[in-house]
Amino acid sequence: MKETLRIARLYFALLAIVTLGRWCTGFLGVPYERGHHYFSLVILTVFSCIYYGAFARRCRGFSVARAMLLGATLGLTTQLVILVSTLASYTLGIDSYFNAPGALNASAPVALQDAVINRLNGLVANTFSSVVVAALGWALGGLLPAQSEAV
Repeated sequence: MKETLRIARLYFALLAIVTLGRWCTGFLGVPYERGHHYFSLVILTVFSCIYYGAFARRCRGFSVARAMLLGATLGLTTQLVILVSTLASYTLGIDSYFNAPGALNASAPVALQDAVINRLNGLVANTFSSVVVAALGWALGGLLPAQSEAV
């Protein structure tokens, strides 16, 4: 697990940057419907699971199971950041991209307990999908040239 966390350091930096961008976009008053896609944590996670899975296979010799563990780590970390950001938004009384109705798949404001249930469902579903996407990335890693072929 220590190596997985070490390898994921770049991802954690990107996660912090995108999370900060998401907070700032909301603070700047950009409506959720107009700006949520500029700093999407889920899209960051999906693409990262693909390329981390691919490069972990080719450059680090990871098995598919280790790539899937890496994907689970990325997905779980992202979902925990989303959950904590949502709780912070509600606790501090801030309208943000984390408690906007659209972010919670609702058409009207959502109560804290319903938001937490929504986020916990996302934690399970998105962590699982990150595992699957990392396995896909691992499979695609076979398309990368071997280190001996690299120029």
